[in-house]
Amino acid sequence: MTENGDATPLVRVENVNKSFGALHVLRDINLTVNRGEVVVVIGPSGGGKSTLCRAMNRLETIDSGTITFDGKPLPAEGKALARLRSDVGMVFQSFNLFAHKTILENVTLGPIKVRGVGREQAEKRGMELLERVGIASQARKYPAQLSGGQQQRTAIARALAMDPKMILFDEPTSALDPEMVQEVLDVMIGLARDGMTMVVVTHEMGFARRAANRVVFMSEGQIVEENTPDEFFTNAGTDRARDFLSKILTH
Repeated sequence: MTENGDATPLVRVENVNKSFGALHVLRDINLTVNRGEVVVVIGPSGGGKSTLCRAMNRLETIDSGTITFDGKPLPAEGKALARLRSDVGMVFQSFNLFAHKTILENVTLGPIKVRGVGREQAEKRGMELLERVGIASQARKYPAQLSGGQQQRTAIARALAMDPKMILFDEPTSALDPEMVQEVLDVMIGLARDGMTMVVVTHEMGFARRAANRVVFMSEGQIVEENTPDEFFTNAGTDRARDFLSKILTH
């Protein structure tokens, strides 16, 4: 049992395979994510990390194997898939905000359209969430008027507005200037402390050390190793993981 998780599985990935043409990007992947757990997925580029993350809310389909969320197989389409996506928040590398809508409108759109929440209630909750991520003063601005870090914090508030059971983060800081990375990671560390179930694909090793219950190391489409952050960073059990760490931690 993890420190934060309550050891009941929220997501189960079993024997999952995925290919893009001749490229076999996920090879017999098995992974369980417990409620309240923060799982950080790291590894070299092209190792399948983002594909695995996107498969968990069916943004990417799989070729074989099963993925279950909250005890049910991922739905293929229609309303059930829309429901799944409102329960599984997603924060992308490139923010994916609506340029023609204000920050507050970006955050309230999902609850109003998908959850059927009234506008007044959605806006009240939206302002609370913008306050939580430190950008309530930017609510009436448009995405182009914000820094990259502020846009990504908007994207996190937008995900939280749906009251998800889990949030997936796909390289959430890799498009940011270095001085903006920490402001986004601080928000994510706060979510982890509050018990949000999170799967985070990242190159930020400091975040993995501080916030993860478990570190999953992927390479060439396989989960090579998974362990607690302490064990992984001080005593990696495979040559591939040690080689990766020696390159990334010396820069």
